[in-house]
Amino acid sequence: MKILQLLTVALACAVVTAMAQVPAPSASAPPVPAPPQIGAASYLLMDFNSGRVLVEHNADQRVEPASITKLMTAYVVFGELQEGNITLEETVIVSEKAWRTGGSRMFIEPGMQVTVEDLLRGMVIQSGNDSSVALAEHVAGTEEAFASLMNHFAVQLGMQGTNFVNSTGLPDPEHYTTARDVAILSLATVRDFPDYYPWYSEKEFTFNNIRQHNRNTLLWRDPAIDGLKTGHTEAAGYCLAASAKREGMRLVSAVMGSDSEANRASESQTLLNYGFRFFETVQLYQAGQELARARVWKGLAEEVPLGIGDELFVTIPRGRYNDLEAQVQMQPKLTAPLEVGVIVGQIAVSLDGEPVAERDLLTLAPVEEAGFFGSSWDSMKLWFDAMFEDEETEPGAE
Repeated sequence: MKILQLLTVALACAVVTAMAQVPAPSASAPPVPAPPQIGAASYLLMDFNSGRVLVEHNADQRVEPASITKLMTAYVVFGELQEGNITLEETVIVSEKAWRTGGSRMFIEPGMQVTVEDLLRGMVIQSGNDSSVALAEHVAGTEEAFASLMNHFAVQLGMQGTNFVNSTGLPDPEHYTTARDVAILSLATVRDFPDYYPWYSEKEFTFNNIRQHNRNTLLWRDPAIDGLKTGHTEAAGYCLAASAKREGMRLVSAVMGSDSEANRASESQTLLNYGFRFFETVQLYQAGQELARARVWKGLAEEVPLGIGDELFVTIPRGRYNDLEAQVQMQPKLTAPLEVGVIVGQIAVSLDGEPVAERDLLTLAPVEEAGFFGSSWDSMKLWFDAMFEDEETEPGAE
């Protein structure tokens, strides 16, 4: 638990280290083998909490997303639900365009009134193209307008290699994504919509007296897997975005361009098994946790507590937690007044001398400026400190 010990920042010290030297690797920690090589055209494995990429191959290569597109269709609709713009219970009148959309279907019919919830489940579980178009038209009026919303959220999420022109994933030269962007979107879906995400683990859905199964066959193989979405067209090949959680650790994978339905499942399983077997994710610090204290000049308080603004997770090889090293670097002198959230330095975490994570170090409490006498006294001490520092740096000084 060395890395969780509180750090004390000394008055004239700009760097504080949690451990004096980089320790030798733990004797009990097994070596991490090279990542598995699978047959898909591109793929990526990422940890949910830390965001660390554990495996990648051609992750930024432009590919067709096929029905994985519906992850973003659902993301937009989930956002509308969360904002209160629509409800699960309200009904949608199915258009002829939605009914005529080819490919996978939940078998809605023109003029039929279907609830938003049924359409969502028909899209998430059955991968219905017809339900995707019906939802897009309900939210934005037209599928084209809805695609602009999809692209808006893609930009917000940092999906730099993605462009959508429809809600279904039917082929179009200007409709594309990358394995990295699919993993980013999968992570965001789990993180941002925990109330709706469980639909991705449902194995079947019955609508209009027709029962269909979820195309994600991993849901039957591994109880740790609880999503997300499959995709297939002749041009895209077989694709799968998957997520699994074991012993509190969640991983997200994106496999694009496999050559069969069976292979996209086995290749995804291979990636996930590798991540869970050889890595672990640990929370080092909580948001707002006091990690250090710093001297404050000219303030009503002599010290200010320091911490980070969000939770800090790191993903490391299994058995290496006690080998982590934390180092704080901060401004040598802080002067009041100080507000909450002022960046005064950084905290960096490393393993074997290699960086693992870095966060800004923030003030956790305000410090008001002292009155005239307190401020004057500190000003005098700062003046003397500066004078002696100048003397020590003069040429020929010992």
